[in-house]
Amino acid sequence: MPSPYTLVQLRHFVVVAEVGSVTHAARRLGVTQSALSASIARLEREFDATLFTRSPRRGLEPTTAGRRLLHEAIPFLETADRLYAVVHGDPDDLTGELVVGVFAPLAAFRAPVILSAIEKRHPNLHVTLLEGDQEFVRRALHEGRCELALMYDIGLDPGLETTVVERIPPHVVVPEGHRLADAPDAEVSLVDLADDPLILLDLPHTREYFFSLYRSVGATPRVRHRASNYETVRAFVGQGHGYAVLNQRLHHTLTYSGSRIVPLRLTDDLPPIEVLLARVPGTTPTLRAAAFAAVCRSLYGLPTGSVRSV
Repeated sequence: MPSPYTLVQLRHFVVVAEVGSVTHAARRLGVTQSALSASIARLEREFDATLFTRSPRRGLEPTTAGRRLLHEAIPFLETADRLYAVVHGDPDDLTGELVVGVFAPLAAFRAPVILSAIEKRHPNLHVTLLEGDQEFVRRALHEGRCELALMYDIGLDPGLETTVVERIPPHVVVPEGHRLADAPDAEVSLVDLADDPLILLDLPHTREYFFSLYRSVGATPRVRHRASNYETVRAFVGQGHGYAVLNQRLHHTLTYSGSRIVPLRLTDDLPPIEVLLARVPGTTPTLRAAAFAAVCRSLYGLPTGSVRSV
């Protein structure tokens, strides 16, 4: 006979798995740490399985059994939550929380727009963002701390199902007064800039992508400065320290230092960066995740997406 676990225990388990800490989970849930610990212990007894291990660096992490339970518990709890809406005659009203991982350089450009659209379509759905580098987001997906992630297509490991929602070609930014700032049709080749100093957006996998662009045109960049922040790169360019190759393009040319840059299109046949929605395959996506994906597709122009496993 199945063990009599409760919805409350499952909710406690999911929140602890998402935040990796009983202390933080208790604060979010509004319960005491002792009550939360006791709830998790009862759930482990009822499933006769250890659901968490403690890591010195990352806190509580789901075990293999815990990850299996987490991937099934999230859509199960969503179905339970929808019963209230069904009873009150509004079965399409999405409620509860969706945790989404976001690759940090994407967050400032895409997250506010996506969240505004979500709030308009689903005002009772609360989206929490986990922002970090590609490795952080990848781990969060596999560990069940987020159900869905918005990432680039660079540096992904096997074992994720991805849907393309946008393709962003590379472009160049140069300072005002640069010899190519007034290039015909605002277009240049990477070869035209091979002897200029490069300000490199130096993030794991991102740097390898940029270097691959140079290899494809037979050029070698002269890296003068490296920065891990997008706006720092733009400010260095604006102050005349060099040029940069970027993908995300702002709607203005002003930098944080008050200087301005000039964006130029690249004439080279270079691969774009793909913006992906990623999730762990073999799991049942919740209606919340499906709603988030639908909003992304509607905003960025790929209505059906391109689904693949990597």
